[in-house]
Amino acid sequence: MFRSNNQFSFNIEDHELVVDNFAGGGGASTGIELAIGRPVDIAINHDPDAIAMHKTNHPLTKHYCESVWDINPVEACAGRPVGLAWFSPDCKHFSKAAGGKPLEKKIRGLAWVAMRWAATVRPRIIMLENVEEFVTWGPLINIGSKEQRPDPERKGDTFKSFVHQLRQHGYDVKWKDLIASDYGCPTIRKRFFLVARCDGQPITFPKATHCNPNKQPVNGRTLKPWKTAADIIDWSIPCKSIFNRPRPLAEKTMQRIAKGINKFIIQNEQPFIAPGEATIVPFITECANGSSQRNMAIDEPLRTICAQVKGGHFALVTSHMIKMRGTNIGFPTNEPVHTITAGGNHIGEVRAFLMKYYGTGIGQDINQPLHTIRTGDCFGLVMVRGEKYQIVDIGLRMLEPHELFAAQSFPSDYIINVDHTGKKYSKAKQVARCGNSVPPLLAAALVNANYQTLMNIERVA
Repeated sequence: MFRSNNQFSFNIEDHELVVDNFAGGGGASTGIELAIGRPVDIAINHDPDAIAMHKTNHPLTKHYCESVWDINPVEACAGRPVGLAWFSPDCKHFSKAAGGKPLEKKIRGLAWVAMRWAATVRPRIIMLENVEEFVTWGPLINIGSKEQRPDPERKGDTFKSFVHQLRQHGYDVKWKDLIASDYGCPTIRKRFFLVARCDGQPITFPKATHCNPNKQPVNGRTLKPWKTAADIIDWSIPCKSIFNRPRPLAEKTMQRIAKGINKFIIQNEQPFIAPGEATIVPFITECANGSSQRNMAIDEPLRTICAQVKGGHFALVTSHMIKMRGTNIGFPTNEPVHTITAGGNHIGEVRAFLMKYYGTGIGQDINQPLHTIRTGDCFGLVMVRGEKYQIVDIGLRMLEPHELFAAQSFPSDYIINVDHTGKKYSKAKQVARCGNSVPPLLAAALVNANYQTLMNIERVA
């Protein structure tokens, strides 16, 4: 199984090796596969769950479930040339999300394994992915008896030494930050990419193919509209009401919802309306009697239909995204998904269910905690295409793993819930694989811009 329309020979001796270190669940490998038209040859990761997911989706790859330091490149390659070696070392020590947590020299130095490959098997192209703060990589100093922190006086020194040593090994080295949404991924994930090559060919960073449709570049190029959260949301999944839950939502969560509803729906001149509008609403709202309006599940028998129904038995659905970390309340559904991390459920969807406004109250006491939204007869009054609508309910759910993987641009047939032996993954493990992953379309863009087989290089020469 491989994801490309390109035809390739299954005679492995016809190809240079392509190696994915820190392979994880397979984001980079999938992107490489899309670009070169064949599976990667070798994948290395110490995590059994990550290797299991990788093996499920990349069965033609040789897998090593070991530390990258325990793999001898010379033995693994068995004398064959390496065309591309990809490295995605642990980034948490460089990320802003690490905060003030103590650091471990062993994890912080994982990127040095790329130098080992450069010195022993000399890959024609090396690609390294990390967070944008990777350029600040510097030595650690002791704080107290056990803790270590980066030396503020030597910020970036280790990174400079890393680049210098690659150049000493005969590599041309360049780096750049790339944003996934610029290359067709439905996420704004921003990452640092270093490319080093020793074959005399130029290093090229891919040009953006997508952008905010309202902000086209001024150089005359017309780019495709970016992929958005709406493109990856599974609209068939119901959104449970935030009201009258057996276990009430936290006060801060309700405040985030209130601010998001106010900013992205009530105060928005063009609130996002769910695709298909009423045809995908997971419940029906009864509009025959405004003072005793009832909501009913879409999979329940229909209530008695009255002859004099104003506006029918539907409500429009408008949606925005909620972010559960930091001070960010969320973002519109017609923007790419914010960066997904391995920590778990922190990105969700808020749906506001609307019905036509006729000037009568809907009988809901919602003064608290949605105190920032007007209450009473005009609670949640929204203008949609010049008509007044009223919020009759608000739903919240966290995004499911298959939606998060779609946001990272994984193919829809990527297997995430079970491994090759039939063992099921917990939702937490699925999310962890996703949060640690490289967006495949971003990896594909970078590889497409730089990787040519030796045969093609010789043909051009």
